[in-house]
Amino acid sequence: MSTMTSNRVGQGFSLGSYRQLGRSGLRVSPLALGTMTFGSDWGWGADLDETRKIFNGYIERGGNFIDTANAYTNGTAEQMVGELARSRRDELVIATKYTMATRPGDPNSGGTSRKSMVRSVEGSLSRLQTDYIDLLYLHMWDSLSPAEEVLRAMDDLVRAGKVLYVGMSDVPAWQVSRMQAIAELRGWAPLIALEIPYNLIERTVERDLIPMAQAMGLGVVCWSPLAGGVLTGKYSRSDLETGGEGEASSRKQVATGNGFLTPRGLDIAEAVKDIAAELGTSPSRVALAWTLLNAAVTAPIVGARSLGQLEDNLESLDVQLDPAQQARLNEVSAIELGFPHDALRRLGLAI
Repeated sequence: MSTMTSNRVGQGFSLGSYRQLGRSGLRVSPLALGTMTFGSDWGWGADLDETRKIFNGYIERGGNFIDTANAYTNGTAEQMVGELARSRRDELVIATKYTMATRPGDPNSGGTSRKSMVRSVEGSLSRLQTDYIDLLYLHMWDSLSPAEEVLRAMDDLVRAGKVLYVGMSDVPAWQVSRMQAIAELRGWAPLIALEIPYNLIERTVERDLIPMAQAMGLGVVCWSPLAGGVLTGKYSRSDLETGGEGEASSRKQVATGNGFLTPRGLDIAEAVKDIAAELGTSPSRVALAWTLLNAAVTAPIVGARSLGQLEDNLESLDVQLDPAQQARLNEVSAIELGFPHDALRRLGLAI
């Protein structure tokens, strides 16, 4: 299991306490601003006025790490980021992703191929109103393109100055480690970041993905650190039933589809609420503070539909969990590591 440490939060950290991202010189804030809520195209996001408040609120607190993707809210998210970042572009680290399809019926408008990557980057550059992307992720591995094709295309974009750094998101650990080795051996742009889901409900990434990232020099960036809102305490047992209409239903479907809204997930959320009550803080802050205890984590991604939500999340940097509270959270959310991890641990050989 990945190393946990308690000396990274609750010690006066701020968004301006920048960290190096992986084995690179790029410095980013300890909380990234997610933009999947930028735009109402999917039925539950923020409009431009509220998005401006969220964006400016994050920047004014010292934040510099913006996370988006080519198809978030059908491209509206990138457009909003481009508009809001235009006057301060060089101060920001803007990360975007490719592989999500953008034209129904066109198999080459998505996927991991060179064609998909190059066209996606050109579209992102236009929507973001910039001539370079700080960090480009492969969004989802489709097992279709050879690893060498992906890596060489990424390296070409880096050499052309259109992309500065590259990373992976939602890719098997064995494939990422193999790709990193290929890039190093061939002198291509190395991978510096791994974006994966990580929260108290989803800890299976501790089996291989997080240890791999530590060994291979990739900073871990966590999506959905609040488990689709489940760890905020907003859901109850009645929400386990399907149905409903409108925005609330759409958000619930996202939490359910990602496997967060389950009886186990609600049990974990209750433990988070109990500890939040002890500390006089919010469940969201406790859940975010827990992810930052992992030494491999560079930055969880916080998404917000209002300035108030953002401000609440940012206060997680001041939350300090004592050893007993950490132990309670770890116990209620514990997972089986499986083979060979459990077998090695029994022999005292686990790493």
